[in-house]
Amino acid sequence: MGEMDALELEALNACVQQYFDAWNHRDADAVLATFAAEGTYCDPASGGRLRGEALKGYMVGLWAAFPDLSFEIASKGLAGENLVAAQWIMRGTNTGSMMGLPPTGKSVTVSGADFIRVVGGKIQTVDGYFDSRAVPEQLGLQVLVQPKEIGPFAFGNATRGWAGKNVKPGAFSVTVLEARSPEEIQEVQRQSQGVVEEMLAMNGFLGFVGATVGNRMMTITAWESAKDPRQLLAGGRHADAMKAFFGTELAAGGFTSVWVPDRINTRWVRCSSCHRMTDHERGTGTCSCGAKLSEPLPYW
Repeated sequence: MGEMDALELEALNACVQQYFDAWNHRDADAVLATFAAEGTYCDPASGGRLRGEALKGYMVGLWAAFPDLSFEIASKGLAGENLVAAQWIMRGTNTGSMMGLPPTGKSVTVSGADFIRVVGGKIQTVDGYFDSRAVPEQLGLQVLVQPKEIGPFAFGNATRGWAGKNVKPGAFSVTVLEARSPEEIQEVQRQSQGVVEEMLAMNGFLGFVGATVGNRMMTITAWESAKDPRQLLAGGRHADAMKAFFGTELAAGGFTSVWVPDRINTRWVRCSSCHRMTDHERGTGTCSCGAKLSEPLPYW
């Protein structure tokens, strides 16, 4: 290797080191300064190639969720012309909101590698590789892989909250919103969490199920009576969410409604002794064979 090659290698390694130093100092502008004007970044969680302000937003979001995020370089070497392969260990503690979820307080340790192409002292591309399931699994979160749509069916995720009351619902309130972006989905989820925390202390609240399918978001809340949902109009976080909705801040559209059930059928429980389905209410908790039945499913 000639003297010029050695100098080029030194400059290449210096650029890569500046890149990781900027990440470890959590300085988005310093990270961007290591990139060429057309330089791009991509990893399994970035949703595609990012540059400029989009990359800055991605970094700021990571640091908000993991304020102590750091990278330890395990090994580094040439992988091709102007290409450095850097194996790293990422560590961080989830003390901030991630994807609209409350902080878990748990720490993560993830191994990965970046392939960094440097031309003229500036980064042209960064391609990062790591197991995208590692972070959510270490945080105790579910990792769900499913299609977005198959024919007339659309897929998403759901959340259930229960007040612990095994009471037959007398009404259901339904809220449907159409979000305009992934960021807005996270904001609606954040506000919904606050509303549910308030509802847990309200008279007549039994439980809720919230679902997100694409940009469509829906909550179905069970109450003891049709009058109970009116408590939400008194103020608090629900009122704040309504102000955002009717202002310019939240959602493309939506509606609310209250439904009263026509009938709620009996709850069936399988007897662990004779294995027959038994009407829990009619048998007052006892099977016809004399065995005690387990508790029935809650109504909501």
